[in-house]
Amino acid sequence: MPSLTVPASLEQLARVHAYIREHVPCEYEEVLGHVLLAAEELLVNIFTYAYQGAHGPAEVDCRLVQRDGQKFLCFMVKDWGPAFDPFHEAPAPDLDRPIDDRPIGGLGIHLIKPLATHVSYTRLHDANVVELYFAKST
Repeated sequence: MPSLTVPASLEQLARVHAYIREHVPCEYEEVLGHVLLAAEELLVNIFTYAYQGAHGPAEVDCRLVQRDGQKFLCFMVKDWGPAFDPFHEAPAPDLDRPIDDRPIGGLGIHLIKPLATHVSYTRLHDANVVELYFAKST
């Protein structure tokens, strides 16, 4: 499946959502909502922070992969901002504080982790690469 590269801008979310809807195979339709939500959470952070006010691209890709003998839908997002592993560097939200006392934001990665079967981050050729793996229910 071909990837999609867009300018890192919030205005591109609709275009990315359309790409995901078009490229998620019908046998993974049941996880489409999870993929869309996870993609939006990741991309809003990239579009807002990765290029620190400058312009840059974001690349997304949906593909089927085999992992440990099981078939998964893999959603990948790549940016060329400073190295940042969202799964280890993003601060954990304080869910014990009253909701009115919590800062706005900060729940994206917390929401993504249970949606995907597996998550990974790598720094590859000066790019941040996040992959989310979704299994279909059996």
